[in-house]
Amino acid sequence: MKYCAALVVVVVAVVCCTQSFGECAAAGFPISTQTYQALEAGQNLSLSGILRHRISVSPFNLIATVLFLCAIVHTFLASKFSKLADRIAEKNIENDPRKHFTSTVFHFFGEVEAIFGIWVLPLIFFMAVHFGWHAVGHYFNSVINFTEPIFVVVIMAMAATKPILALSESILEKVAAFGHGTVAAWWMTILIIAPFMGSLITEPAAMTIGAMLLAKQFYNLNPSRKLRYASLGLLFVNVSVGGTLTPFAAPPILMVANKWHLTIGKVFTMLGTHAIIGVIAGTLLYYAIFRKEFLALQETTSAVCPSEPSERKIPVIVTMVHCVFLGWTVVNLHTPALVVAGFLFFLAFIRATKQCQDSVDLKSPVLVGFFLAGLVTHGGLQEWWISPVLGSLKEMSLFIGSTLLTAFNDNAAITYLSSLVSEFSTNQSLQKAVLSGAVTGGGLTVIANAPNPAGQNILAKYFDGGISPLSLLFGAAIPTVVVALSFNLW
Repeated sequence: MKYCAALVVVVVAVVCCTQSFGECAAAGFPISTQTYQALEAGQNLSLSGILRHRISVSPFNLIATVLFLCAIVHTFLASKFSKLADRIAEKNIENDPRKHFTSTVFHFFGEVEAIFGIWVLPLIFFMAVHFGWHAVGHYFNSVINFTEPIFVVVIMAMAATKPILALSESILEKVAAFGHGTVAAWWMTILIIAPFMGSLITEPAAMTIGAMLLAKQFYNLNPSRKLRYASLGLLFVNVSVGGTLTPFAAPPILMVANKWHLTIGKVFTMLGTHAIIGVIAGTLLYYAIFRKEFLALQETTSAVCPSEPSERKIPVIVTMVHCVFLGWTVVNLHTPALVVAGFLFFLAFIRATKQCQDSVDLKSPVLVGFFLAGLVTHGGLQEWWISPVLGSLKEMSLFIGSTLLTAFNDNAAITYLSSLVSEFSTNQSLQKAVLSGAVTGGGLTVIANAPNPAGQNILAKYFDGGISPLSLLFGAAIPTVVVALSFNLW
């Protein structure tokens, strides 16, 4: 207890000491790209010179980026923390509060969805030391926007309800019937059709529906480890690309749609047609690679988990009301107050029709929202280096750079930062390069695309010891290359 008390005293002292200059710091924190560009005007600096200059202007830039990189490295070590927590838990810890506490802490450190939120704590501490507590409040209240995490929590909870899943499954079942409802037919239907549903109901909803149906129709059959990771990587890539048929469903397009005047027709011709080719080609290629295993899986099961009778008895009016609430959420995604209000009424409707419902699972959506909130918090402080890096690239190098940067930051942040580069506002070739690169790399890591944590949360139980970031990278590599070719060759 004395150590905890000492820590509290130190934190309070730091906050008190920084109050005097906090309000001044808040006004200029974080420094905008326009301010940096004004300071650098006429100096003819190289890219490395620009980065060094920005660190000298605000050393906190380096601190924020180092903490961000620490969070990324931590995601690769999450499984090790989970195993350590399990080893401690295997011992008799009921009568040893210290071991129980240690095991719980390591368990939290092993939760991928909690990692970026955990690393927000040292970020806040250094921010308060460097700029003052008022700057911390200014950053969270005025600089970063938690609209997307709130939206993802609500849309994920709604999309995972029994009526929505039953409706989605019935639609996909009709498509899978063309392949006689085999394991391979279900697998291809889910991985091709569900991602493109994201262009209408948004990518988080499509990811939730696709992951839950894959769990039921495919992962429950216990495929090989290689096929499990290949399917997960393909799901992430296809969902990232599948939202490019419209300008309002994929976060990386949504972030720049108004500024770059992206209409439905423009987005479809610029990205959508290429996305359709890439998704279908990548899925068929993986089917060809694993064809023998699909045949073996088909032989081991006489039926592929048909829809339960109870799901077919859901009244049509209940399903229609669920669709209305889903539509309300999508239409008002930029207005969190209306999204939350609609969700509260939705929960009341769930309560009133509980005979037709399963219990609403809020744990998974909240964890995913926490993950995204942490990612947004860190990502808001990476503009100082991402923006000049993107601005220094030409079309093909921009596509490759955007794809690689997306693996280490949310792809919506990449496109948003590119919109701050003046050359992009009128150059459609550069717009296509950065947008196509951002969605192409959306499956390489869990943090690359906002819906990915939702898919990971749903499917993690099918991977022993949790999902390996390196194995996910290998699983997504082939479809990523296929999609990259579709955007650049056709």
